[in-house]
Amino acid sequence: MKRSIGRLGHPIVFVLAAASLCAMAILGSTSVSRADDEASRIEERIKAFHSKLGIMQSQEERWNKLAQVMRENGVAMHALIQARKAKGAMNAVDDLKSYSEIQDAEAAGLRKFIPPFEDLYASMSEAQKKNADKLFTKVTTHKMRKKK
Repeated sequence: MKRSIGRLGHPIVFVLAAASLCAMAILGSTSVSRADDEASRIEERIKAFHSKLGIMQSQEERWNKLAQVMRENGVAMHALIQARKAKGAMNAVDDLKSYSEIQDAEAAGLRKFIPPFEDLYASMSEAQKKNADKLFTKVTTHKMRKKK
């Protein structure tokens, strides 16, 4: 079974894509351009997530902490995905190791994401909480169906 890495569609996963931007900026101008493109995509997703959650002015400080975690996680995830692509054809063992690194980064990113999201969630109105619950349930259910 071939596993593929999606395009950061999950609100949490796009958080993980931000970590590679720093690494790519070190590699040169072509990489900086790709890093800029990735940074733009991450920012677009953060903005969309902000809108979908209906963040209020009084929640902006909490939101900004969460958004920073999303950026950092996004850079880390993007770096791992780019490294995997750069390896080209891999044998079964190397493929599993590479995929494991990505899964570990995703789990670490979720652990970083939860505390600031929990803080933000606690500040939400009941309507915002219901919206967040639907948003995460919808995404999680969709991801689970894709894996079957």
